[in-house]
Amino acid sequence: MKLARAIHFDESDMNVFRIPARTGEWCISGGFEFSNWTEGELTGKAGQAFANGWLGIETFGRVTFVAVTSIEPGEHEVLADHLAQHFVDIYGAPSLEAARAVALEEMAHMAELCDEHRPNTLLTVERELTDAGVRESFRVIEAQEADLQQFAIHGSLDDDPH
Repeated sequence: MKLARAIHFDESDMNVFRIPARTGEWCISGGFEFSNWTEGELTGKAGQAFANGWLGIETFGRVTFVAVTSIEPGEHEVLADHLAQHFVDIYGAPSLEAARAVALEEMAHMAELCDEHRPNTLLTVERELTDAGVRESFRVIEAQEADLQQFAIHGSLDDDPH
């Protein structure tokens, strides 16, 4: 199974999100957080999180880019439990059992997004608030294979400048 981890190319996420996700942290879309929001709430750092932030499942911080990678079944179970507890603690889910079912659905959605992509493929999310609720779209940035020409030193060993 595949899921995605937070990746940072610079320090910008540390400045644009109220709580930035940690590099390497497992992530999901996290659009559920905004299901009852209004246009008036989409300002500042909250607006940035809404517009393009993935949700880290460990810190519950946000990140702009995630990279597809494989996840071990044991890790998946621990993350599902952690996310379920978050649903109970923050969103008032009636029980861990009910919350775990929703957590598994959220993680399955992310796994589905990642499934068709090679490891290290980057994903971004973009959200907009519509009359029907939150609409998400996803962008894929394929991992580039390193070309030996990028590292080759051109010339000849036979050409001695001395």
